[in-house]
Amino acid sequence: MELKPYIFLYGRCEEALEFYKPIFDGSYEISRNADGPMADRVPQDWRNKVMHASFTSPGVSFLASDGRESKTIDPDAGNIALCVEAKNAADGERICKSLADGGKINMPFGDAFWGGKFGNVIDRFGNEWMVTAQ
Repeated sequence: MELKPYIFLYGRCEEALEFYKPIFDGSYEISRNADGPMADRVPQDWRNKVMHASFTSPGVSFLASDGRESKTIDPDAGNIALCVEAKNAADGERICKSLADGGKINMPFGDAFWGGKFGNVIDRFGNEWMVTAQ
């Protein structure tokens, strides 16, 4: 199992990744909203925004996104979720259900369009968790 921060940058993701790249001697891969299965539901001006990115460098790795165009930046609420990459689907489902105990399920753990499994919950302490598995 691996835990990674997931940083939401609301329209400035690619700019931030370029900023972090030389600082941490890293690289990144991105997928844009236009490449996803819900591209037709995304406003035209957000289709080129980052749906998902992974940043890696020696000793530093995180996931990132521009988030949703409908959510405004709220510094008091935070812009980071924790992403757990489970070792398998059964473990991912167990983790997702356990984290949701006393909290809220945003997206039940299930099939994801990229071929893996995914779930999203807010735990009873207000922390957002994204759980993935292959």
